[in-house]
Amino acid sequence: MPDEKQRPEWVPAEGGDEYASSVMKGVQGGHDGMRDHASRGTTSRKPGPRRRQLSVDDHVQGVLNGDRTILARTITLVESNAQGHIEMAQEVLKHLLPHTGHSIRVGITGVPGVGKSTFIEALGVYLCKQGHKVAVLAVDPSSSITRGSILGDKTRMEYLSREPAAFIRPSPTGGTLGGVTRKSRETMLVCEASGFDVILVETVGVGQSEVTVRSMVDFFLLLMLSGAGDELQGIKKGVIELADALLINKADGDNKLRAQAARTEYNRALHYLAPATEGWRTRAYTCSAATGEGIDKIWSVIEDFCQTTSEAGVFAARRRSQTLEWVYSMVEDHLKTRFYQDTRVREIRPQIEKDVVEGHLPATIAAQDLLKIYEDR
Repeated sequence: MPDEKQRPEWVPAEGGDEYASSVMKGVQGGHDGMRDHASRGTTSRKPGPRRRQLSVDDHVQGVLNGDRTILARTITLVESNAQGHIEMAQEVLKHLLPHTGHSIRVGITGVPGVGKSTFIEALGVYLCKQGHKVAVLAVDPSSSITRGSILGDKTRMEYLSREPAAFIRPSPTGGTLGGVTRKSRETMLVCEASGFDVILVETVGVGQSEVTVRSMVDFFLLLMLSGAGDELQGIKKGVIELADALLINKADGDNKLRAQAARTEYNRALHYLAPATEGWRTRAYTCSAATGEGIDKIWSVIEDFCQTTSEAGVFAARRRSQTLEWVYSMVEDHLKTRFYQDTRVREIRPQIEKDVVEGHLPATIAAQDLLKIYEDR
């Protein structure tokens, strides 16, 4: 536990005993479950009892009843790529679907170092105090070499993890583009069915992940920093055109005046950009995740957005278009998987790749040849 000097100003001195996340007992022994050096040559321990396998009904009832353990196991089932798990997960989702769609979905992005996790924790704690149930889906960067990830958001969001009404789910990116897995939408549905009325999706903030998250949330929030260079240069970045609000974080201490000046410049420049959402004007705001100042204001902006767009029919229309986009995104995923798993494609790929690399075959013809082999099966 951090001492009082490290405690954020918005956190009360007394701490609770309930946690939004639980730590499961780890594997005994060394790395990857192998026996460590000290235990080699000794009598092996008997394996402990295996966890009971859950049925479809167990998953559905557990999620609907708010059982955190079953909720976590259901999300793991949804994230699995095993064929048996995929089929079971779809059956579970089919039963959960009537209980979904009643949350506010907020995507939060920003460059590394902008304070996304600290802001999400401050916002999450504020929302819990207001009576909301908050689920945080934090996408954790995976190593391109080992495919491993730190999954550190449960550690960083220490105070939010103590809130009984909060649930934090860090998920490894698995090397997918931008860090948003194709299962993120299904994970959101599971959390909604479990009664969470606010879903916060944190992106890695390093590229195309922002476009993907924009296609799955209602409100898209871009965190910015002041004093990091020419603020107007940031307007050139396409991600600003996707944002429903810009929020300049760390507006405290000596940086407060710079943050306010940056907000003014951004608001001037935003006049020249088309709004990300029809009927809504994107504006810039300031906040301090460390002190909590401005957290209530940005939530008020999100609530105004939902009310305004709902009355205009834009909110529901976006949800419908996102669902259709989801369908065709999955079609593309399945086609891509089937193509690369095709036996004849796998047999001819090495030779075609060799011809391309050595300059004997143009890339366009190589692609046409591979597709012809796949289509003629």
